[in-house]
Amino acid sequence: MMEKEPPNSSEGQQGWFSARNGSGSSLDLESVVQPLALNPWDVVLSISGTIISCENAVVVVVIFYTPTFRAPMFLLIGSLATADLLAGLGLILHFAFVYFIPSEAVSLLTVGLLVTSFTASVSSLLTITIDRYLSLYNALTYYSERTVTRTYIMLILTWGASICYGLLPVMGWNCLKEPSACSIVRPLTKNHLVILSVSFFAVFAVMLQLYVQICRIVCRHAHQIAVQRHLLASAHYVTTRKGIATLAVILGTFASCWLPFAVYGLLGDYSYPALYTYVTLLPATYNSMLNPVIYAFRNQEIQKVLWAVCCGCFSSTLPFRSRSPSDV
Repeated sequence: MMEKEPPNSSEGQQGWFSARNGSGSSLDLESVVQPLALNPWDVVLSISGTIISCENAVVVVVIFYTPTFRAPMFLLIGSLATADLLAGLGLILHFAFVYFIPSEAVSLLTVGLLVTSFTASVSSLLTITIDRYLSLYNALTYYSERTVTRTYIMLILTWGASICYGLLPVMGWNCLKEPSACSIVRPLTKNHLVILSVSFFAVFAVMLQLYVQICRIVCRHAHQIAVQRHLLASAHYVTTRKGIATLAVILGTFASCWLPFAVYGLLGDYSYPALYTYVTLLPATYNSMLNPVIYAFRNQEIQKVLWAVCCGCFSSTLPFRSRSPSDV
């Protein structure tokens, strides 16, 4: 998106995520109320938002309208899908409002929505990881009321913290009146984005540690089963390799999508070209596009419901085999 520079500059500015585009310099608020030239990067982000919204809307509807999907595992998947759905809608709304209904207040609201939804998405991934770890570590007591209570507490903390993060720019912690304090994502301040980036690294570190522990537990269980059933070493190797490969895909996808933007958020400056922000932010949005595939569409129970809907024989009372999060 095009942004005008401060009155002391004669060069143009494009992009609502950053303070520079090419040789442009810092932003000015005049750009919010002036006609903007269409930026192809914003179009791509809007298209990504549309795909994200459609994918995750399917997951949310399936979980919401299927009474059997009330186990903690599905509540957490539903939280992730809801966060990603809001992220997709936020990308669409921001594009629409910036180009067709320019307003500073609306811009702050949509940026707040994006911060809330992406923070909730990353936090939901952490809660799913914690749930998977506990389902293996405390396998005998996992299916208890305490697990349900713990799940609701994690959901409250996840969305409470995410909403607080999203409200910060709306409540006044923004750089609209002080462009020099802007981060690579206008109107977020540099300090705000640093907090978000550091929070991401903390979440990633915890997830990495938990998945390492999960991998050890899976390998130990696979070995015990192989010994008890007198299976060949090759069978044990195949099972272990499959589990490690699944965990590698989950962590690898998360890291490859979010690490570039998190690193650039720490090191980047508001005066850097907007192109760098778009190049690092676009992969981050792809994480919300891949989450339904990794966490929802691979689930056999959700697959059954989707097939039933496609066949026109949907029933809210379809029998399902109870499975633990470690199976997903």
